Amino acid sequence: MIKGGLPPLGLGEAEERAYEALLLERADRVEELARLLGLPRERVDTALDRLVEHGFAHPADPADGGGLPHPAAPAAALRTLIDRRQAELHRRAAELERLRLTAERLAARRTGGAGGGCAVEVVTGGGAADERAARLLAGAEREVLLMDRAPYGGVGAGLDVGGLLARGVEVRAVLDRAGLVSPVRARAVAALARRGLRVRVAAGVPTRLVAVDRRVTLLPPSDPADPRPHALVVSDPRLLEALLPLFDAAWTRSAPWGDGHREGHREGDGHREGAGGREDGGRRDGRTHDGGQDQDRAGDGGGDGCPEQRELLRLLAAGLKDEAIARRLGVHVHTARRRISRLLETLDARTRFQAGARATARGWLDTW
Repeated sequence: MIKGGLPPLGLGEAEERAYEALLLERADRVEELARLLGLPRERVDTALDRLVEHGFAHPADPADGGGLPHPAAPAAALRTLIDRRQAELHRRAAELERLRLTAERLAARRTGGAGGGCAVEVVTGGGAADERAARLLAGAEREVLLMDRAPYGGVGAGLDVGGLLARGVEVRAVLDRAGLVSPVRARAVAALARRGLRVRVAAGVPTRLVAVDRRVTLLPPSDPADPRPHALVVSDPRLLEALLPLFDAAWTRSAPWGDGHREGHREGDGHREGAGGREDGGRRDGRTHDGGQDQDRAGDGGGDGCPEQRELLRLLAAGLKDEAIARRLGVHVHTARRRISRLLETLDARTRFQAGARATARGWLDTW
């Protein structure tokens, strides 16, 4: 177990180990669980109380003195806790952004009203521009509009689109078709599209921009290679009246980015996997070159999680025991356990609970 891996969720190593023991029914009494975990009884009591407090377990029957709480299904418990934490963080970030905008408006009035200098803000330096973009997105409440084209990798390349989608902000993007030739970029866009990103593609996207709630727009530097790039933050309504219709027109004239685009990139990418990967056209059915079935390969997969990995994660999230998982998959229980172990290795996780948290963070599952 990687210590300290879940403090942002309010759970530590003892809570994680206790929860997994409850799921696997390794103990019936608190004393037995304490011996199993090698922890003092008081520490185990505290861990169980915290699991109940955070929704990972239901209180034990008061009539059963020394009995254990009943574990909640990982899918519901973990998703509820993550959503609660994310909502709290986003709420605080939005409050800070609103305070900052209020301070800017007050400063503008002191320096001459509408012409005071806050209508167009010049942000110098890639780091400063990235930080400014992150603050703008943190204050987004309804909608974020994106236009992107080459060259890539400069200011705005690391925008947290997944975080916006997770808190219900609508995100629409017009992307230059040439940029999706890269299999890496295509896979990244496909993963976000599955989470709710609305994507359209066009040839020759005119500019790069990020618009937040149609009240402020960031124009990234035209040349990310510039040693001192300049980004513009536009909040003047008159300028927004020119910039926002530019996005609307590009959106109307562009083509939806459908399944054909995504699968085309995946098929083209399947023949070129790196060292240790497949050279046989990217087959994922677990068959060897001689046609035999390699049961242990099921569950290996790529960066977005292959179907076998996702199915295995869904079964684990439902709280099923190894025997039940094996029946669902139609394999022997030993094969199921090997696949689970391989999945944990892929996610660099020591426990199944940690695997679920990491799979959720990677976007492999929407409901964990």
